Amino acid sequence: MNSSDCRVTRRAVLVRAAQAAVAAGVASRCQLAAAEKSPARFPDYEIWDMHGHLTSPGATPKEKITNLLRAADRMGIERVIVFMGYPWTYEPTPDDMRRENDQVLEAVAGSGGRAYGFVYVNPRHTEASLAEMDRCIEGGPMVGVKLWVAVRCFEECLDPIVERATELKAPVLQHTWYKITGNLPGESTAGDLAILAARHPKATFIAAHTGGDWELGIRAIRGLPNVTAEICGGNPTAGFVEMAVRELGAERVMYGSDYSGRSFASQLAKVYGADISEEAKRLILAGNIKRMLAPIFKAKGMTL
Repeated sequence: MNSSDCRVTRRAVLVRAAQAAVAAGVASRCQLAAAEKSPARFPDYEIWDMHGHLTSPGATPKEKITNLLRAADRMGIERVIVFMGYPWTYEPTPDDMRRENDQVLEAVAGSGGRAYGFVYVNPRHTEASLAEMDRCIEGGPMVGVKLWVAVRCFEECLDPIVERATELKAPVLQHTWYKITGNLPGESTAGDLAILAARHPKATFIAAHTGGDWELGIRAIRGLPNVTAEICGGNPTAGFVEMAVRELGAERVMYGSDYSGRSFASQLAKVYGADISEEAKRLILAGNIKRMLAPIFKAKGMTL
């Protein structure tokens, strides 16, 4: 082949590539137009999101929950659990707890029945935390307890809170994480939660994030049947949900997103893409959450 043949061949290739790009552009515009006319199609799953915060856009709690639910609608999410107001406080004072819980109560009231609240407490302020639980759960619409990073959860100051939660039939959601760079002073690991759960076998616990390092987290809680692994936060890494189902059983794994810190889509991908049965996916996406909340809903005269 001489040099002119090479030039002709390269030119022909470039022309064909340009033509293909134009055609693809036309096709993509057509596809986009079609997508705008019809809603996205998702697998036929009922979805409840166990983990989220009032960090979506909006000037008020009602505006924030409205925008959050608008995003949830695009992903086929029916109900959401929300906790902690804004701005976040690592070690909330009694006044901080009341302020943040009031914001969540306002959001729940403005959700049209689609959002449920967990009361945010700080075990360092045990009596104030118990008072908030009575105000927001026994005397209000909240259905669970949220613990973050004020106190490592194996400490004894958590015992009265867990005992009261058990009386109220309220699950306790505890943030758990293993950080390579070192945890915050009061930040709990899944191993810390295992210690607390062993002390309170009748209580119901949720290991939020499954410890971040989920291989360690799953192993830490494996022997505690009263602890459920929640898969929110972190990247949608292959193998996470499969290991959790294999080691804990599908009945002890539940979906959460950690919105707005993580997207609904990236966290749903962990379940949609998992090599597990359809029945397991249905349990993780809604069945287990509904079963866990059923006792407190019944006690409060609420319907699932």
